[in-house]
Amino acid sequence: MATELYDITVPAFLRGFAAMAAFLEKGRNWADENDVPREALLDARIFEDMAPLTSQIQRVSDGAKLAIARLARIEAPVMPDTEASFDELQARIAATVDFIKSVPREKIDGRENAEIVVKLPNNELRFTGRGYVRDFALPNFYFHITTAYALLRMRGVPVGKRDYLGGI
Repeated sequence: MATELYDITVPAFLRGFAAMAAFLEKGRNWADENDVPREALLDARIFEDMAPLTSQIQRVSDGAKLAIARLARIEAPVMPDTEASFDELQARIAATVDFIKSVPREKIDGRENAEIVVKLPNNELRFTGRGYVRDFALPNFYFHITTAYALLRMRGVPVGKRDYLGGI
């Protein structure tokens, strides 16, 4: 029986991006209303050796677009990781969502046993399509969304679980 990889990736990614775009907007508005420099949010880190909020959004984008591209055997759009403002981050989210929506279901479904190779600087990880989605793509996606949410919350932005879940 085929796993509907489209159904367990695309809706999750789209819901996550909608929630993230909304809580980023809430962060921007909160900063403006409270005379907090936007950079205090955009550059926020939980610890000095971790990536800031801007990078967390970039990693969410990369993780989702590369997952879809790897499953569909197509090239993902290149994004240079230069976003430094809320507007630029929102544009990146929109571009990633547009890419994900452009990939037809037929390119993703039926790839549950396909070999997926993730090349890292010092090694590579090999998965089946199903294992890649379950053990790498979705956990990585949620890790970076959760971190972005936590960075805003840590700075005082009044976001809650409903914001993270996308208003469910």
